[in-house]
Amino acid sequence: MRQPGWIVALFGFAALYDGVLGLLFLAAPAYPYEFFEVTLPNHLGYVQFPAAMLLIFTLMFVAVAWDPRGNRRLIPYGILLKVAYCGVAGGYWAAGSLPGMWKPFAVIDFIMGVFFAWAWIALGRAESE
Repeated sequence: MRQPGWIVALFGFAALYDGVLGLLFLAAPAYPYEFFEVTLPNHLGYVQFPAAMLLIFTLMFVAVAWDPRGNRRLIPYGILLKVAYCGVAGGYWAAGSLPGMWKPFAVIDFIMGVFFAWAWIALGRAESE
């Protein structure tokens, strides 16, 4: 059965996006902070562990892109990742204490989270037909 092209593209993009960010923050954790003039945490492990987690989610997004129907059950975990980041970042943004470096990620993750939910619903409808 043919896979829905927009869902393949969406999760392919998500894998690329989170994979690049994960590799950047894992391999060169200080660089983005220095570039955007944001204070580094007191230990680079606080940056590298979430980066490693992004790489794990990257593998999941690749699996969904490879077979969206077969891996539909993984999509809620991607939605929860985006909700978690947007919830934390959005709260700090609303309080006026989110450094600008994190704001584009919050906007992109919010948009991706909405599209992930749409994909999950669309695949569920196709499954029930």
